Amino acid sequence: MQVNCTSFSSVSSMLHNVNSAKSAMSTSGFQMYFWFALLLCNFRISKSLPMDSDALLDIKGYLKDPQNYLHNWDKFHSPCQFYGVTCDHNSGDVIGISLSNISLSGTISSSFSLLQQLRTLELGANSISGIVPAALASCTNLQVLNLSMNSLTGQLPDLSALLNLQVLDLSTNSFNGAFPVWVSKLSGLTELGLGENNFDEGDVPESIGDLKKLTWLFLGQCNLRGEIPASVFDLVSLGTLDFSRNQISGVFPKAISKMRNLWKIELYQNNLTGEIPQELATLTLLSEFDVSRNQLTGMLPKEIGGLKKLRIFHIYHNNFSGELPEGLGDLQFLESFSTYENQFSGKFPANLGRFSPLNTIDISENYFSGEFPRFLCQNNKLQFLLALTNNFSGEFPSSYSSCKTLQRFRISQNQFSGTIPPGLWGLPNAVIIDVADNGFIGDISSDIGFSVTLNQLYVQNNNFIGELPVELGRLSQLQKLVASNNRFSGQIPKQIGSLKQLTYLHLEHNALEGPIPPDVGMCSSMVDLNLADNSLIGGIPDTLVSLITLNSLNISHNMISGDIPECLQSLKLSDIDFSHNELSGPVPPQFLMIAGDDAFSENAGLCVADTSEEWKQSATNLRPCQWSDSRHKFSMRRLFLVLITVTSLVVLLLGLACLSYENYKLEEFNRKGDIESGGSSSTDLKWVLETFHPPELDPGEICNLDIENLIGCGGTGKVYRLELSKGRGIVAVKELWKRDDAKVLKTEINTLGKIRHRNILKLNAFLTGGASNFLVYEYVVNGNLYDAIRREFKAGQPELDWDKRCRIAVGVAKGIMYLHHDCSPAIIHRDIKSTNILLDEEYEAKLADFGIAKLVEGSPLSCFAGTHGYMAPELAYSLKATEKSDIYSFGVVLLELLTGRSPTDQQFDGEMDIVSWVSFHLAEQNPAAVLDPKISNDASGYMIKALNIAILCTAQLPSERPTMREVVKMLIDNNPSSTTGRAKNKTDK
Repeated sequence: MQVNCTSFSSVSSMLHNVNSAKSAMSTSGFQMYFWFALLLCNFRISKSLPMDSDALLDIKGYLKDPQNYLHNWDKFHSPCQFYGVTCDHNSGDVIGISLSNISLSGTISSSFSLLQQLRTLELGANSISGIVPAALASCTNLQVLNLSMNSLTGQLPDLSALLNLQVLDLSTNSFNGAFPVWVSKLSGLTELGLGENNFDEGDVPESIGDLKKLTWLFLGQCNLRGEIPASVFDLVSLGTLDFSRNQISGVFPKAISKMRNLWKIELYQNNLTGEIPQELATLTLLSEFDVSRNQLTGMLPKEIGGLKKLRIFHIYHNNFSGELPEGLGDLQFLESFSTYENQFSGKFPANLGRFSPLNTIDISENYFSGEFPRFLCQNNKLQFLLALTNNFSGEFPSSYSSCKTLQRFRISQNQFSGTIPPGLWGLPNAVIIDVADNGFIGDISSDIGFSVTLNQLYVQNNNFIGELPVELGRLSQLQKLVASNNRFSGQIPKQIGSLKQLTYLHLEHNALEGPIPPDVGMCSSMVDLNLADNSLIGGIPDTLVSLITLNSLNISHNMISGDIPECLQSLKLSDIDFSHNELSGPVPPQFLMIAGDDAFSENAGLCVADTSEEWKQSATNLRPCQWSDSRHKFSMRRLFLVLITVTSLVVLLLGLACLSYENYKLEEFNRKGDIESGGSSSTDLKWVLETFHPPELDPGEICNLDIENLIGCGGTGKVYRLELSKGRGIVAVKELWKRDDAKVLKTEINTLGKIRHRNILKLNAFLTGGASNFLVYEYVVNGNLYDAIRREFKAGQPELDWDKRCRIAVGVAKGIMYLHHDCSPAIIHRDIKSTNILLDEEYEAKLADFGIAKLVEGSPLSCFAGTHGYMAPELAYSLKATEKSDIYSFGVVLLELLTGRSPTDQQFDGEMDIVSWVSFHLAEQNPAAVLDPKISNDASGYMIKALNIAILCTAQLPSERPTMREVVKMLIDNNPSSTTGRAKNKTDK
């Protein structure tokens, strides 16, 4: 009789054997059998489970589990009860560990090798760092190994001994070194993912073609070059082929037609040339096809219309031409269709979308002509309709009136005429409505009030008439309203004052009448207000003084009368135009300083109170004021000017005193540091250590710092390099200047300690005791970006070539994007600069000191938030830093990377900074003059595109700067070798 042991919990199975034995032996014989069986089961289980338990507990010790998923991984539970662990029902051995996407960090323990029966190991979508231990090759029973989407580094060990592997996914990490050619020995693989890593540049290994069982192959963005080997096209079982974001070259391969099981082809962002062959139509299972951002040419073969299962079709940013195949209109599963930035022409397929659940279409920047297709929203799924910059003409189809799913509706820069169907104004889910630069007539329907989620409305450069609807006041999320160069009439609706998010209002070049409504002063976010070239009358409302963020004000070419309110001088305007009106009285002196007298010309009643020689030389169009009031009034005005001057001097002196005090504190700290540390032993203090990340730390080591290890000193404290005892690694310790509100500091530090991102310097711990506070960071070996830009290797070669600079720019941008968009509440850095960007051994950027300037605001050393040369212009009049001021600072850092110069380089002429210096050369049509000459000319094309991104980031108006999400996307699109992803649709136009 055979004994079948499972576990102690499998009593029912054992009792079944017991009942069978009762009929075959005596009571005493049965009892002997029972105890023997029980002993045998206990022996087998006790041999496997304790060993597995010890290994799993050691594995847990290397991991950080902020969500406490591994709470039951302890000595009081059986390993088979551990979260994510699977055991064999017969032997009790651990055969599976699945811990994907549970916010783990830490490193991978070599103890995995002790789990000899392990078949599945899934640790994907976490934040695990370090290397893959070579001991993992001992798990020879592994069938599934998924370590994707982590922060693993180093060279991959040879895992070719894992001959039972069927799934190997190591994608989306930071592995480097040679491409792991040994994977071709794993003949049983059905899925292979090595994409999105930093392998050495090289050709696609021909031996990949030996993996005949592959159904999924992901080799996107891992520095592959050259042509795809012919052997790859013999992988006839393959369903997904992804070589995207590499430097694959050659003509688009006809041999791909042999892979009849392909349903997904991803070859975007490469250097493919030639035409798409008609043989592609033989891949009848093809569902997703993306060859965008290549150099493909010619016409699309008409046979493509026969790919009946097409769901995603992306061929944008190529050089295709001719008409699209009419057969595309018969597709029944099409969801996303993108052909923008090509040279397609002629009529668009009339039936496209008629039979399919189309969600996204972008056909912008082509030469399509004729009537616009009517059926794109036939099945009420369409969210993104982008058809900018074509030659479509005629009336826009009324069928789109019922397309209430639209989120982005952009048909600007075409030749449309006629009226816009009323229903198209009322899109309850729309974020952007853009019908600008056409020949539309009629009015804006009152249905616009139903577009309650609208963020941007562009109707400029058309022939719209009638009054602006009062229903615009319902659009509480509206940020931009551009209605210039039309024939709108009537008064500006006072309901616009309800738009608290409105930053950009352009109504110039219309026939608007009546006064400027005082309610405009309630638009508390307004940055740019342009009401020029209308027939407005009345005075300038005093309520405009409430627009504290206003940067540009243009009310020229109207019939506005009365005085210019002096109170408007409190606004920090940088662009003013009050010309060609009927204004009278004195021009506020501060306005003259900002805009000059041209901004007030053609106002017969305006005058200037200042009659000094300096004014006579500078002002040519404005007369001096002829005072009719008392001498006392004149003296009061003089006194007002004196007060302004005195106030400015006081602010300047206070700033100088603050900086002097900072220097004094630094010197006193250096002189008394040893005395203070010697005057009271650290053992007399009660130290509180908050640890957020490994390694284990000893307060005694942290607080007893050696002046010889000082590596930096700044406005927030001193930074030391500290080598931990017992080989526990190296950390950086920042000793903050003394402050009293330690409880507030501790709360804010705890928030920062929870931040996890590969491009943000990791805060390991916070130590406080008495009035002393220490921050413990990860230590990075390559110093800060400011120094790295200026360092050179032998023969004058820069340490940072263009690829490294690109990777750094993207990394910093992603770190800031995380702070702005993924932290709740958002975190404003306030002091982004090249010295606050650190570089690890792989030149991965680490953003440092985020939020620290704010945390130590109570210290006399932190008089200002930000650094000269990096501060956004609006911070001159508003102490409230925003995401947009961070973006400006990032733009300056990007200019540093591009030019190799500091923000306030002494070689700049006069009072120029790097932004104005670059802008000057761009205005002279000479962008190459600002690029760092140490960088190869081969990268100049990418550099000029990056220069344009930097200019966007450093726009004078905060509202004109992109968000960090948009910046990251633009940087990724500019240089495919420096990114880890990309947007599939151009839905952010």
